[in-house]
Amino acid sequence: MNEMVHGYTDGNVDCNPTDNPTLENIVAQRYSRRQTLFGGISAIAAATFGGMLLTACGENDAPVVNAGQNASTSSGKLVTLAGTATDKNEIGSVAWTQVSGPTVTLTNANSNNATFIAPAVSASTTLVFRFTATDVKNKSSTADTTITVTPAVLGFNSIAKSLDDVVKVPEGYAVSVLYRLGDPLDTATPAYANNGTDAGFSKRAGDHHDGMSYFGLAATGATPDANSNSRGLLVMNHENITQIYLHANGPTTVAGARPEAEALKEMEAHGVSVVEVTRANSGAWSYVQGSTLNRRVTPLTPTTFSGPVRGTDFLRTAFSPAGTDGRGTINNCANGYTAWSTYLTCEENWAGYFRRVAGDNAARGGATAKSVVALNRYGISEGANGSYGWATVVPADSTSTIYSRWNASVVAAAANGSGDFRNEPNQYGWVVEIDPYDPTKAPRKRTALGRFGHEGAWPSQFVAGRKPAFYMGDDSRGEYLYKFVSAQAWVAADANATDRLAMGDKYLDAGTLYVAKFNADGTGTWLPLVFGTGPLTSANATYAFSDQADVLTNVRLAADALGATKMDRPEWTATNPVNGEMYLTLTNNNATVRPLTGTDAANPRHYNDPKGAANTAQRGNPNGHILRIRETGDTSEATTFGWDIYLFGADSADADPTNVNISGLDASNDFSSPDGLWFGRSQNASGQANPLLWIQTDDGAFTDRTNNQMLVALPGKVGDGG
Repeated sequence: MNEMVHGYTDGNVDCNPTDNPTLENIVAQRYSRRQTLFGGISAIAAATFGGMLLTACGENDAPVVNAGQNASTSSGKLVTLAGTATDKNEIGSVAWTQVSGPTVTLTNANSNNATFIAPAVSASTTLVFRFTATDVKNKSSTADTTITVTPAVLGFNSIAKSLDDVVKVPEGYAVSVLYRLGDPLDTATPAYANNGTDAGFSKRAGDHHDGMSYFGLAATGATPDANSNSRGLLVMNHENITQIYLHANGPTTVAGARPEAEALKEMEAHGVSVVEVTRANSGAWSYVQGSTLNRRVTPLTPTTFSGPVRGTDFLRTAFSPAGTDGRGTINNCANGYTAWSTYLTCEENWAGYFRRVAGDNAARGGATAKSVVALNRYGISEGANGSYGWATVVPADSTSTIYSRWNASVVAAAANGSGDFRNEPNQYGWVVEIDPYDPTKAPRKRTALGRFGHEGAWPSQFVAGRKPAFYMGDDSRGEYLYKFVSAQAWVAADANATDRLAMGDKYLDAGTLYVAKFNADGTGTWLPLVFGTGPLTSANATYAFSDQADVLTNVRLAADALGATKMDRPEWTATNPVNGEMYLTLTNNNATVRPLTGTDAANPRHYNDPKGAANTAQRGNPNGHILRIRETGDTSEATTFGWDIYLFGADSADADPTNVNISGLDASNDFSSPDGLWFGRSQNASGQANPLLWIQTDDGAFTDRTNNQMLVALPGKVGDGG
């Protein structure tokens, strides 16, 4: 084939028919080069040896392959392996395989371009991949490439503090609206007019979006898929309402009864949404308006009670004389999830919705009566009118009790409360379990986890053979941190159960509830809230406990009796998915609850942080802090723990680094009032090795300087001094 028309020729110089390796093949394998694609960076053309290599012309020659050049990346980045193969014969197949290093999942492994997510590593780590090409004559050649993975980096710069009325995110990121107040959840509900005329909020998105979780869906049907990042169920709380925007002319001002239509709309705008969301190939998210999985859980939705308080006098009402059933959930703030794929929504500031008329104390037996002591401890005092005046509504249906239930006054003769709604406040303040995949299942209120102002119910690690725990803050100033430890050890196969609420019955209806006591030496004790233990008896002078149902219904009184440590508004908890350490946000406190003489080791600050041009005093712990706990023996079943303070909120401009800006924050990361917490998921590189910790603020003290913020941190370990 190389003959020339004129001049000298050596004949066919490159037609050796044997299968012996060629120099060019060896050179190509030894000096192969590769390319990578990180994030959104476009791939570059793979380098080849061009004219330096001769192309075989014999029928039995193997393909010439190139695996691209060696490269480096960091954990969590998308890597593209780009191989090339040439041959005189047709290429029959190509494939990428991993030779060494931490195992990754190769996508499109049987193509020239395969991808994978760089795994989480704590130190620089090499991964070797092999590209193999086979021609139609079944001749194969291979080439290797090495990818060096370094520990994860955040990959973006902090944005400046701002008071602009806009959501700001770092360069390279974008913001879009996915699911807003009033969005319809079925095709029969019209689009949201947003002018106060809209009704039917049982089929619309509620107000005040708060805690949420994402539950992956398989490509079709209602089957859970924890690794799906393109189709899932977004389950979110609707904590409260902005009343003026729900009505065309604001709420009607009346001397007596509220209009029923307004009150109904306000109730339905509370609760929880379950909504299907999908991600397009472009990366854009949207919700599926007509999904059969969409639903609202409102204060009107039928619920059931489970656990030790079910069927007791504490839950008996005119609606459920047996004390087994209830209606809805309200003031849902933070949340949690389970390993069996259910959502835990938490009832926080529910006490303010109830009315108690003057004279109710006497009707209950006087100021020292047990129910009066309990109501006062939870903030439902005699004379309270109840938020939004729902108890005043006179319904068109005279048999309806959906409004009168907000009146917690004694109005009937039955001593056990089955003739009125004196016990209705006891139906709230629980952790409520919802199966997001099954709209036919009524939510269950898990009474074994105690009744208080639940901010969340975050689980420990789920370890086979070990009893799982759930960590919970009581979000009021001077309240406590709790832990519930299941009576059942975790069985890994239960994660795949199809009757998910039955798994909740198994793990959440029996166990031990504890409250935390922090010691000045960095140790702590979980105090069991068990009837008959210490002061939790009928002989207690402040409140005579009758049984375990009484202890769980009136947990705050029980924790008081045990001497638990008062905290600076304990809110969200989150568990490090790698080492199991638990983080707790302590949002803030004021001088009334945390005076100069009232500090302690776990809540050590009292100072003034003047606000605004008027230098308005803010005394106490106005900026809050984040605490972390390591269970003794690194087990959720422990009854003792070690602790330290991870981070103090502060204005970095403050001149006092010894008492205010203790964490040495600067203008790029100062903050106030930490609230929401979330660790990267264990399925993702951000939840592996050294997981990322996301922090949200719920601020009132720093709002003269900035809007609320989302921060991200790389936490260490308890006792590391940082």
